[in-house]
Amino acid sequence: MRIAIDITPLNTGHKDRGVGTYTKLLIEALQKYGSNHSYHFFTRGQKVPKDIELIHYPYFDPFFVTLPLIYAKSTVITVHDFIPLVFPQHFPAGIRGALKWYYQRMRLTRVSRIIADSESSKRDIERIAGFPEAQIDVVPLAASPKFGQVKDEAELARVKKQYHLPESFVLYVGDVNWNKNIMGMLEGFRKVKSQKSKVKLVLVGRAFFQESVEAREINAYITANNLYNEIVKVGGVPSEDLVAIYNLASVYIQPSFYEGFGLPVLEAMACGAPVVSSRAASLREIAGPAIAVDPNDPQDIARGLLEAITMTHVKRKALIAAQTKWVQQFSWEHVAHQTIQSYEKAIS
Repeated sequence: MRIAIDITPLNTGHKDRGVGTYTKLLIEALQKYGSNHSYHFFTRGQKVPKDIELIHYPYFDPFFVTLPLIYAKSTVITVHDFIPLVFPQHFPAGIRGALKWYYQRMRLTRVSRIIADSESSKRDIERIAGFPEAQIDVVPLAASPKFGQVKDEAELARVKKQYHLPESFVLYVGDVNWNKNIMGMLEGFRKVKSQKSKVKLVLVGRAFFQESVEAREINAYITANNLYNEIVKVGGVPSEDLVAIYNLASVYIQPSFYEGFGLPVLEAMACGAPVVSSRAASLREIAGPAIAVDPNDPQDIARGLLEAITMTHVKRKALIAAQTKWVQQFSWEHVAHQTIQSYEKAIS
């Protein structure tokens, strides 16, 4: 099969974000595990060779016109999530955004197949876009192979010193959008601190240093509750250092109200960090043996964190072992094979 893949996210600001990481890892996996096919890579505006049999757009934005008006070839689209459409009150699109969604929706419903990251996203696509359920393929993501348990004590010591990490800390990695439930996480952490726990909170992500309504709200909460000395904001870090940070964490938390997938959960598990995860949306599917909490209840978030922080060495070891076994079912080899199966359905 001759396949063309749009790699526009690798040449934009999305390069180091989720969609860029997905595009990069997908290409690497397809070339490694689907080498009996040929691949052509293009960016938006470039012409695709006439002998191509299928085109894959590995990203979709409801509020930006990214899809062509006419599909000359069988076409597959990856839709990671419809979060802004599931919660329009928290992600107002405005008139222009609504018009762009109208055009994007029309173009989306004409494609051969859609790839979704989770069953949760699949249901949203079927319900909101009106796309046939039988033409949506769920292909769960996987952590990059670079995420794993680090045995090099010198490397761990270097990262700990470089980022001024505390001895014991709860880790969060990601954005600050409403669905991430950062305020609920902070309230849960404040309740943990009220019990005189020595653990601190480490926040990794560029968004914590950006000028946004959410970042200002977070900073105001930290100041109002005297948590400034209890929280370390790291910002963006290279993936190699992020692996070590996961390894150093006492516990990783994913407190989201909603996720299309929730990749940091698998990254943390691969690195041997006990995980506390919301039981909402796709996280129900991928969090497996993680300690589950109600994202709408900061008291329950605190309960989950305290359970992870105070568990005995035996229980911690058992949880890490269960997580390590669980995360092995997610791999980029599986992503490649399932993606190719979707391609084959699209041209059949």
